[in-house]
Amino acid sequence: MSLADAILIIHFFYVLFVVGSLPVIWLGARLKWSLVHNRWFRYLHLAAIGVVVVESLLGVVCPLTVWESSLRQIEMDRSFLQYWIHNIMFYNVTEGILTVVYVLFAALVAATFIWVPVDPKRKDAELS
Repeated sequence: MSLADAILIIHFFYVLFVVGSLPVIWLGARLKWSLVHNRWFRYLHLAAIGVVVVESLLGVVCPLTVWESSLRQIEMDRSFLQYWIHNIMFYNVTEGILTVVYVLFAALVAATFIWVPVDPKRKDAELS
């Protein structure tokens, strides 16, 4: 595996954390999982989408994308991992549309703090 592939995998798991945590929180609230009330998990999730929104509003390209792209230009090969993960993560839409989607998603994550509140007093809300 190349360094570019490793960066792509890290980027993919970051995106998976940002997108996947929201349904986990909703499902976990319904199933009474203590993790969904853990303040570290919830604030980390909010911060992760916050970084994406700030980058998008400022017109900054994600550093992981830049780093991977520069390595790909050096390597000049297209791996199996790169092909499939790029097809999952990257869409051919304008930056404006992506910014709106990121902001709306961040608002939904923030609103989830009201629907599924963090409870730092609950002993079972801590990670074990």
